[in-house]
Amino acid sequence: MKHVRLLVITDDLPQASLSLAQTESFHPDTRPPEAQQLSGLPGRDYREVYQQAHARLEKIAKVVPIAAAAPDLDEVRVIEREELRAINDRLAERWDEASRFEEGFRRIDEQDRFVREQQAALENFGNLKIDLGALRNKTRFLDFYVGVVPRENVSRLQGAVTLADHLLFTFLERDQNTHVVIVGPRGEKEGQLASVLGSASFQPLPIPAGLEDASPEHKYDQLAAERERLQAERAALGAEVEAWEQTHRDFLGAARQALLLAAPFVTLDPSIRSAGHLAMVCGWVPARAVAELEARLRASLTLPFELDSRDPEPAERALVPTVPASHRLLAPFAMLVKQYGIPQYGEVDPTPLFALTFLLMFGSMFGDIGQGAVIAGVAWALRAKLGRFYRFGIMAGLSSMFFGVLYGSIFGYEEILPALWMSPIHHPILMLQIALGYGVLFIAIACGLAIYNRIAVKDLNAAVFGHHGVVNLVFYLALIWGAVGIATRSSFGTVPLLLVIAALIALAGYAWSHLQAPPGEKILVVFIETLETVIGYISNTLSFLRVAAFSLNHAALSLAVLTLAAMMGPAGHLITVILGNLFVLVLEGGIVMIQVMRLQYYEGFSRYFSGDGHEFSPLKLRRGPA
Repeated sequence: MKHVRLLVITDDLPQASLSLAQTESFHPDTRPPEAQQLSGLPGRDYREVYQQAHARLEKIAKVVPIAAAAPDLDEVRVIEREELRAINDRLAERWDEASRFEEGFRRIDEQDRFVREQQAALENFGNLKIDLGALRNKTRFLDFYVGVVPRENVSRLQGAVTLADHLLFTFLERDQNTHVVIVGPRGEKEGQLASVLGSASFQPLPIPAGLEDASPEHKYDQLAAERERLQAERAALGAEVEAWEQTHRDFLGAARQALLLAAPFVTLDPSIRSAGHLAMVCGWVPARAVAELEARLRASLTLPFELDSRDPEPAERALVPTVPASHRLLAPFAMLVKQYGIPQYGEVDPTPLFALTFLLMFGSMFGDIGQGAVIAGVAWALRAKLGRFYRFGIMAGLSSMFFGVLYGSIFGYEEILPALWMSPIHHPILMLQIALGYGVLFIAIACGLAIYNRIAVKDLNAAVFGHHGVVNLVFYLALIWGAVGIATRSSFGTVPLLLVIAALIALAGYAWSHLQAPPGEKILVVFIETLETVIGYISNTLSFLRVAAFSLNHAALSLAVLTLAAMMGPAGHLITVILGNLFVLVLEGGIVMIQVMRLQYYEGFSRYFSGDGHEFSPLKLRRGPA
């Protein structure tokens, strides 16, 4: 990545911004310039006019659809301030006209909502043969309560209101609810009744104005006629909008395209500083793209300019953007990596390693040809809704199928296809040993990447003595060496023991030298940190036993489903196998996904991946809505 500085004549800024956007390789640097002479903001007025025009066009678009052809890169032109002002003024006129349509639709919607509320109320009270006006207004001597109660609470509520000298009548039952009317004398027991109604989940039904003193049939006809009138009015207004859109379609489409062309200059505006007729723009550009950027500027700018580039300075490393993985197969994995954070510039991009280890762990924990095919097939069928993420589902399904071939498992059946390797449930100890070995390799690689990343940012002390640095790696590998010796020869071994002791002494000495505290406190802190190192690496390694545990669990669940199916008749057998495999796919598949993500985030990323970088976001000529 290179830091570039572009000096141009202020009049050439709009064209320069378009050229930078066309290359799609310039990430603006918004830091204030060191030279205080460059303190002007030449694009402020242009940006204000653009924002006004953009807001008006978007408000119009809520009323009428606006389409604009994507800008042709061979015909990109500068939108001058005068042209932008003219577009803004015309959009103001068009919005004055379109706002009338918006107000008309809003009025029709409000009236239609009122009519629908009246129809719903009429449906609720249609079976109640009583003057609704009397229910709506309490009398001097009687209280009326009209509402809905869950059906299971009606009998309990009836007994409670009787104790309060009230009567309960039911007039409609719908779904799990009962519509009731409660009538009783006004007086001291009103407060008691209120608490009873609350405990019975009583929901009052308001009686809208306009329903009293009218027969339900006559009122229903009136409301139906009113809705038909509103629908006709909406259709007429829609035809008027369509005619208006046909009249102004060309201008609105041209206005949207003009705003798309003006957007790069507005986006770049916070990064521009000027003094007199000279303007400066700074940003970050991939090293391979600097020559193309300069060629584009020479071909498009008519006035002289100067383009300088340099390597990032050490103090700027945290500001340099990181270019994300661009391969389409890695794109869904890059999205998952981004949930943890963005790697700093110079750090190893974890996406390729994440993709490989994720698929290995998921497939080994969920190995089945049939179930993997279902996962891949569903991902393919839903590719329109899943977007780029559908490739993730297909690759996870293919990984499951690959390990299903190794395990010889098809929808849980292990007799149809002979295992190319072995069935996990028949070799549990070997699966646990392989999981531990995989965990050791995974943690060692993570420590190696942590060391590399710290060397890349010139933090040698952290690379050697920091968490998961060289000394930590030596300690861990020596500890594993000794553990293997105990398992095979019943002896830890002298060399690994010396390495473990030396590594712990080095870590303790480094921690001691960097602590500013009384001796007693320093001893306690160093002891706890050293003990945490020992316990942490052991527990982190044992965490990978879950890879074997879930592969065994998957086989055991499938065996349980088939055992249950064997107890059924032919139809019951088929139904049990289908439902059992769905259960395994949904429940265990989700759990396995969570476990794999946990191992990746906490045993991998937390060791070598800072996640506090920011993504490369170059200036682009947008092709969608402005």
